[in-house]
Amino acid sequence: MEIDIGGRLKAVRQRRKLSQRELSRRAGVTNATISLIEANRVNPSVGALKRVLDGLPMSLAEFFALELPAPRQAFYGADELLEVGKGKISYRQVGGDLSGRALQILVERYAPGADTGRVPLKHRGEEGGVILKGRLEVTVAGNSRVLGPGDAYYFESQQPHRFRVIGSEPCELISACTPPSF
Repeated sequence: MEIDIGGRLKAVRQRRKLSQRELSRRAGVTNATISLIEANRVNPSVGALKRVLDGLPMSLAEFFALELPAPRQAFYGADELLEVGKGKISYRQVGGDLSGRALQILVERYAPGADTGRVPLKHRGEEGGVILKGRLEVTVAGNSRVLGPGDAYYFESQQPHRFRVIGSEPCELISACTPPSF
Protein backbone atom coordinates (compact mmCIF):
# COMPACT_ATOMS: atom_id res chain seq x y z
CA MET A 1 0.00 0.00 0.00
CA GLU A 2 1.43 3.36 -1.06
CA ILE A 3 1.03 6.27 1.36
CA ASP A 4 0.09 9.69 0.00
CA ILE A 5 2.74 11.65 1.89
CA GLY A 6 1.88 14.93 0.18
CA GLY A 7 -1.85 14.64 0.89
CA ARG A 8 -1.15 13.59 4.46
CA LEU A 9 1.21 16.53 5.04
CA LYS A 10 -1.31 18.98 3.59
CA ALA A 11 -4.12 17.56 5.77
CA VAL A 12 -1.98 17.79 8.93
CA ARG A 13 -0.84 21.33 8.07
CA GLN A 14 -4.41 22.47 7.42
CA ARG A 15 -5.66 20.84 10.64
CA ARG A 16 -3.14 22.94 12.49
CA LYS A 17 -4.27 26.01 10.56
CA LEU A 18 -0.82 26.72 9.13
CA SER A 19 -0.05 28.15 5.70
CA GLN A 20 2.66 26.56 3.57
CA ARG A 21 4.72 29.69 4.14
CA GLU A 22 4.40 29.44 7.95
CA LEU A 23 5.29 25.73 7.98
CA SER A 24 8.31 26.38 5.75
CA ARG A 25 9.46 29.17 8.12
CA ARG A 26 9.08 26.93 11.20
CA ALA A 27 10.79 23.97 9.53
CA GLY A 28 13.63 26.00 8.01
CA VAL A 29 12.91 24.85 4.44
CA THR A 30 11.74 26.75 1.39
CA ASN A 31 8.06 27.32 0.67
CA ALA A 32 8.67 25.56 -2.67
CA THR A 33 9.78 22.42 -0.79
CA ILE A 34 6.48 22.26 1.13
CA SER A 35 4.52 22.93 -2.07
CA LEU A 36 6.36 20.23 -4.04
CA ILE A 37 5.93 17.64 -1.26
CA GLU A 38 2.19 18.37 -0.88
CA ALA A 39 1.71 18.12 -4.66
CA ASN A 40 3.57 14.75 -4.61
CA ARG A 41 6.01 16.16 -7.14
CA VAL A 42 8.95 15.17 -4.92
CA ASN A 43 9.31 12.25 -2.57
CA PRO A 44 11.19 13.61 0.46
CA SER A 45 13.93 11.64 2.14
CA VAL A 46 13.24 10.53 5.71
CA GLY A 47 15.57 13.30 6.93
CA ALA A 48 13.81 16.00 4.87
CA LEU A 49 10.37 14.83 6.00
CA LYS A 50 11.57 14.76 9.63
CA ARG A 51 12.81 18.37 9.29
CA VAL A 52 9.39 19.45 7.89
CA LEU A 53 7.52 17.58 10.65
CA ASP A 54 9.71 19.24 13.30
CA GLY A 55 8.05 22.49 12.20
CA LEU A 56 4.62 21.20 13.27
CA PRO A 57 6.01 19.67 15.74
CA MET A 58 5.21 16.02 15.06
CA SER A 59 7.20 12.79 15.04
CA LEU A 60 7.46 10.50 12.03
CA ALA A 61 5.61 7.83 14.03
CA GLU A 62 2.72 10.23 14.76
CA PHE A 63 2.63 11.36 11.12
CA PHE A 64 2.27 7.84 9.73
CA ALA A 65 -0.06 6.60 12.50
CA LEU A 66 -2.46 9.52 12.19
CA GLU A 67 -5.90 8.47 10.94
CA LEU A 68 -7.24 10.91 8.40
CA PRO A 69 -10.85 10.90 7.23
CA ALA A 70 -11.37 9.23 3.87
CA PRO A 71 -12.21 11.64 1.08
CA ARG A 72 -15.93 11.88 0.37
CA GLN A 73 -17.20 9.88 -2.55
CA ALA A 74 -18.12 12.11 -5.50
CA PHE A 75 -19.70 9.68 -7.98
CA TYR A 76 -22.31 6.97 -7.45
CA GLY A 77 -23.49 4.14 -9.65
CA ALA A 78 -27.21 3.40 -9.71
CA ASP A 79 -26.57 0.33 -7.54
CA GLU A 80 -24.83 2.47 -4.88
CA LEU A 81 -27.85 4.62 -4.00
CA LEU A 82 -29.05 3.94 -0.46
CA GLU A 83 -32.67 2.80 -0.11
CA VAL A 84 -34.13 4.85 2.74
CA GLY A 85 -37.78 3.97 2.24
CA LYS A 86 -39.52 1.01 0.63
CA GLY A 87 -43.10 0.23 -0.12
CA LYS A 88 -45.49 2.18 -2.34
CA ILE A 89 -42.96 5.02 -2.19
CA SER A 90 -39.27 4.27 -2.74
CA TYR A 91 -36.62 6.81 -1.77
CA ARG A 92 -33.08 6.14 -3.00
CA GLN A 93 -30.56 8.55 -1.49
CA VAL A 94 -27.36 9.74 -3.16
CA GLY A 95 -24.63 9.09 -0.59
CA GLY A 96 -24.89 7.10 2.60
CA ASP A 97 -23.65 9.19 5.51
CA LEU A 98 -24.98 12.74 5.24
CA SER A 99 -23.47 13.96 8.51
CA GLY A 100 -21.81 17.29 7.88
CA ARG A 101 -23.60 17.62 4.55
CA ALA A 102 -25.96 20.47 3.65
CA LEU A 103 -27.93 18.76 0.88
CA GLN A 104 -29.91 15.54 0.48
CA ILE A 105 -30.66 14.24 -3.03
CA LEU A 106 -33.26 11.51 -3.59
CA VAL A 107 -34.50 9.47 -6.51
CA GLU A 108 -38.17 8.96 -5.66
CA ARG A 109 -40.55 6.40 -7.14
CA TYR A 110 -44.25 6.41 -6.31
CA ALA A 111 -46.42 3.42 -7.24
CA PRO A 112 -49.83 4.18 -8.80
CA GLY A 113 -52.19 5.43 -6.07
CA ALA A 114 -49.36 6.15 -3.61
CA ASP A 115 -49.38 9.24 -1.43
CA THR A 116 -47.54 10.58 1.58
CA GLY A 117 -50.66 10.41 3.76
CA ARG A 118 -53.55 12.60 4.81
CA VAL A 119 -51.52 14.43 7.45
CA PRO A 120 -49.28 16.96 5.68
CA LEU A 121 -45.53 16.78 6.17
CA LYS A 122 -43.67 19.67 7.83
CA HIS A 123 -39.97 20.00 8.58
CA ARG A 124 -37.26 22.63 8.51
CA GLY A 125 -35.46 23.66 5.34
CA GLU A 126 -36.28 23.85 1.65
CA GLU A 127 -37.00 21.20 -0.93
CA GLY A 128 -37.46 20.94 -4.63
CA GLY A 129 -37.86 18.33 -7.31
CA VAL A 130 -38.31 17.65 -11.01
CA ILE A 131 -40.83 15.09 -12.29
CA LEU A 132 -39.27 12.59 -14.71
CA LYS A 133 -42.22 10.29 -15.37
CA GLY A 134 -45.90 10.13 -14.42
CA ARG A 135 -48.09 12.73 -12.75
CA LEU A 136 -47.82 13.91 -9.17
CA GLU A 137 -50.20 16.14 -7.27
CA VAL A 138 -48.18 18.38 -4.96
CA THR A 139 -50.02 20.27 -2.24
CA VAL A 140 -48.20 23.07 -0.39
CA ALA A 141 -49.95 25.20 2.24
CA GLY A 142 -53.36 24.14 0.91
CA ASN A 143 -52.57 24.92 -2.76
CA SER A 144 -52.45 21.93 -5.14
CA ARG A 145 -51.02 21.45 -8.59
CA VAL A 146 -50.66 18.37 -10.77
CA LEU A 147 -47.14 18.15 -12.19
CA GLY A 148 -45.99 16.03 -15.13
CA PRO A 149 -42.64 15.22 -16.77
CA GLY A 150 -40.37 18.26 -16.82
CA ASP A 151 -42.47 20.18 -14.27
CA ALA A 152 -40.89 21.10 -10.95
CA TYR A 153 -41.60 22.30 -7.42
CA TYR A 154 -39.57 24.26 -4.88
CA PHE A 155 -40.82 25.47 -1.48
CA GLU A 156 -39.98 26.05 2.17
CA SER A 157 -40.50 22.71 3.90
CA GLN A 158 -42.05 24.09 7.10
CA GLN A 159 -45.17 24.75 5.00
CA PRO A 160 -47.56 21.77 5.28
CA HIS A 161 -47.15 19.63 2.16
CA ARG A 162 -48.08 16.27 0.68
CA PHE A 163 -47.59 14.30 -2.54
CA ARG A 164 -50.04 12.01 -4.36
CA VAL A 165 -49.80 10.09 -7.64
CA ILE A 166 -52.48 10.90 -10.20
CA GLY A 167 -53.36 8.21 -12.74
CA SER A 168 -52.34 4.61 -13.27
CA GLU A 169 -48.70 5.24 -14.16
CA PRO A 170 -45.91 5.22 -11.53
CA CYS A 171 -44.29 8.59 -10.87
CA GLU A 172 -40.53 9.11 -10.77
CA LEU A 173 -38.70 12.25 -9.77
CA ILE A 174 -35.41 13.63 -8.52
CA SER A 175 -35.67 15.73 -5.38
CA ALA A 176 -33.35 17.61 -3.08
CA CYS A 177 -33.75 19.13 0.36
CA THR A 178 -31.50 21.27 2.46
CA PRO A 179 -30.57 20.61 5.15
CA PRO A 180 -30.91 16.82 4.91
CA SER A 181 -34.15 16.25 6.80
CA PHE A 182 -35.83 13.17 5.40
